[in-house]
Amino acid sequence: MSVRSLRLAVQYVSFLILMYGGRIGIRLGSALPCFACPFVPGCGGYCYLMGLQGYIGFGLAAGGAAGQQILEALFWFLVFVALTSLLGKVWCGWICPFGLIQDWLSWLRNTLGVRERYISPDWKNLIGSVKYIFLFCIVILPPLITANILPPDFYLPFCSICPGKLILPLFAGETQYLALNLDNAVTFWFSLSLIAVTGSTLTGVFFKDRLFCLFCPLLALIHVLRPLTALKLVKEPTFCSGCGNCRRACQMDVAEIDQNAPQVQTIECVDCLRCLEACPSSGALSLRFFGFKLFSSQRFSTRALRVKP
Repeated sequence: MSVRSLRLAVQYVSFLILMYGGRIGIRLGSALPCFACPFVPGCGGYCYLMGLQGYIGFGLAAGGAAGQQILEALFWFLVFVALTSLLGKVWCGWICPFGLIQDWLSWLRNTLGVRERYISPDWKNLIGSVKYIFLFCIVILPPLITANILPPDFYLPFCSICPGKLILPLFAGETQYLALNLDNAVTFWFSLSLIAVTGSTLTGVFFKDRLFCLFCPLLALIHVLRPLTALKLVKEPTFCSGCGNCRRACQMDVAEIDQNAPQVQTIECVDCLRCLEACPSSGALSLRFFGFKLFSSQRFSTRALRVKP
């Protein structure tokens, strides 16, 4: 089985488990390093960002003593660190349900013969800076609610505008987030922003592979823990032929993959391993787990994978 086929199988199995696993008793907790949404009825586990926002505000929605909330927050943070350390960005490229939906849109674009749009490095850096704005809001807004500076409607600020909140529940027949929330001015603007952000995201992802990953705050959190990650994509520059297939195949347009540096997992990399399969030089790229080689580029591997012109 090729890496591409294995990845696709893992993506579909993960999608089914994370979207519907709770209906058959599968519950993987609230600290997953991928965009699985708690707003999906019957989900099998969900994104750490929701819990992070809640615990920073000491569990405003759940209630309870501050001490208990701190211990619970520490527990789920350690779970998140453990899961991230084990698989790293494989959570993004292989397991994330929202990532699979982005890949579906890319497949549709290719099927229709629409050319993928190029984003210049300057624009890419500008778009990428949005993830840090999201992280700032996740950290700063919940405590302001605790201090009664902001109204409770600002609870879970990122979830309120996250496109996953609108799109993923649709696969479980949940359509309420398609409507504007008219309870008050704050909920109205949040719901309007949710629809606008979702529409812009879907449009952008159609024209550019994995565009949402560029400003995903969860990907930024995962990257912070990269030194602890057991899974590493490694390049052996001496085996590289300089053909450039790796960069052309990369969904995230990571420039470093085509350079003579052993570390190619930049903040944008989602470990999709398309570069590894596109590489025609045996051993130039490899995925290693605690130093043991799991996959390695092989001669003539480009026959199995279409690369961008």
